[in-house]
Amino acid sequence: MSLAVCADVGSTYTKVTVVDLDAGALVAGASAPTTVGTDVLHGLDAAVAAATAGLGVRDVPCYVCSSAGGGLRLAVVGYEPLVTAQAGRRVGLSAGANVVHVAAGRLGAPELAALRAARPDVVLLVGGTDGGDAETLTHNATRLAKARWRVPTVLAGNTDVRDDLHALLAAAGVPVTVADNVLPRIGVLAAASARSAIREVFLRHVIGGKRLSRGSRFARLVRAATPDAVLTGVEVLADALGGDLAVVDVGGATTDVYSVLTPDERATGAGREVAGTLWRARTVEGDLGMRWSAPGVVRAAVEERLLGPGEQDGLAAAAAVRAADPGFLADGAAERAADRRIAALAATVALRRHARGAATGERAGRDLRDVRLMVGSGGVLRHAAAADAEGVLAAVLGDHAGGWPLPRAARSVVDVDYVLAAGGLLAGDHPRAAQALLRRHLGTD
Repeated sequence: MSLAVCADVGSTYTKVTVVDLDAGALVAGASAPTTVGTDVLHGLDAAVAAATAGLGVRDVPCYVCSSAGGGLRLAVVGYEPLVTAQAGRRVGLSAGANVVHVAAGRLGAPELAALRAARPDVVLLVGGTDGGDAETLTHNATRLAKARWRVPTVLAGNTDVRDDLHALLAAAGVPVTVADNVLPRIGVLAAASARSAIREVFLRHVIGGKRLSRGSRFARLVRAATPDAVLTGVEVLADALGGDLAVVDVGGATTDVYSVLTPDERATGAGREVAGTLWRARTVEGDLGMRWSAPGVVRAAVEERLLGPGEQDGLAAAAAVRAADPGFLADGAAERAADRRIAALAATVALRRHARGAATGERAGRDLRDVRLMVGSGGVLRHAAAADAEGVLAAVLGDHAGGWPLPRAARSVVDVDYVLAAGGLLAGDHPRAAQALLRRHLGTD
């Protein structure tokens, strides 16, 4: 039996799965608190030891993704807010980044100050279609060079000036990585090269820069940011399923939605999105979460008119308790019911926003009507009784009051065994094992 260890070093917990690569099956799993305060390897090693205990194996390859230390903070600097800057934002989200700042147009002193204040780990510098406008991209690259910019930068704009601007930035000491243009033509969004470059920069600069571990071993183990690994897993599962797929991941601070849609030839005609359509996308809702952001769930639910008569005050009080104590554990039927209600509202609002396209900048929204499988993720669903988790997802799939293109006939499943991240981590080196793992444990067979 050939085994691999897959680990997600999260902000709170480190989750480990042991995978049989021959069968594409989960062998064992374990978790341990993430030891950000000392060295994340302490928690990682503890979780790996617990997961592999009794298996009688040594020197098992280890694949790691991480969102510890705040994950990957990305700023986008583009040419025009509704075109290249928006295209860059979509690409950043697909690369697993938390997009903390978007600037459009020529950088002046105020814009540069705002960029610094956002404290990005990486800057995605874009602008102009290939053969189109180059002045804004050139101005912004020159501005960063003169400002002695030292934040790692991915240059993914007009290829006509790419080599010259790469040389300019490198000569000024800017840590710069080159990628293909994210918007080579109007309406064509090319994410793969920039997504790969952002991943490379994350591994080369960000993981070590967060000082999560004293030595270099952790940096060598990490293969991707956690949301990037999860999106890859979602892509593998969608390819295996052969249809549209959506995932809603309800966390303590954010609720992430991933969707993989079948490209629509109609999107290439008149009325297409000028910033292009990202058929494999992720959105992050920073005001929707089970603990830190629980009050935001209640506020959003009020705005969306999702609460019943007399429900707001009690739910707001429950949310405040959770925000004040992010380590809060629901004890008793009433507290568990409050958790489920907050989870259902967070997932419902997040999916509405994802479908509307506001979070992705797609004016036409994302048409989720043909989604065949809805995967639920997050501790609140994994640790709930099966019927309770199914009830949360049923509430999401039954939400048609907003009139948005939500799934019409999807079935639901919960990623109880935490295999989406593992499948994404294994996809590069062991694609068959990754696909078999996801099909087996998310019930598509």
